[in-house]
Amino acid sequence: MTRLAKPRALPINGASEDLGEVLDFMQLVWAVDHGLQSLSKRMKTEMGVTGPQRFTLRMIGRKPGISAGALASLLRLDPSTLTGVLQRLERDGAIKRVSDPQDRRRALFALTPRGRTLDGAKTRTVEAAVRRALASVSRAQLQSARVVMAALVRELEGDG
Repeated sequence: MTRLAKPRALPINGASEDLGEVLDFMQLVWAVDHGLQSLSKRMKTEMGVTGPQRFTLRMIGRKPGISAGALASLLRLDPSTLTGVLQRLERDGAIKRVSDPQDRRRALFALTPRGRTLDGAKTRTVEAAVRRALASVSRAQLQSARVVMAALVRELEGDG
């Protein structure tokens, strides 16, 4: 497996003098996105699932019998995007689709034994990296980061 070049160190505690606050923050956001994509590719190679597929498995594992619509809402994904993720997980034997006993037209999802194994993995995953990062900051810092990230999500999901 070829390793991607490590990006240069990014300023963490304030804007770099030449970029300014907005571009400096955007640089960090893009670095997070790049890191997520890179780790997702490595997870696919090593575990057989991408980061988004694993996140989907983790949510199904916590909410067995969840519908696709509820899952899309929980994951904050467009239903058409989730459809592809669910199809790949089902094809790979990680989840099973069952009909809702209340409405046979509606599908519900649960983990298979393979899915439970993938759900249980603890290392070399996106959430392991997030867990380590969260352990390195205080609760107050985490709360501040949540506020900023939530504000950014609201802006990105809205018309700004």
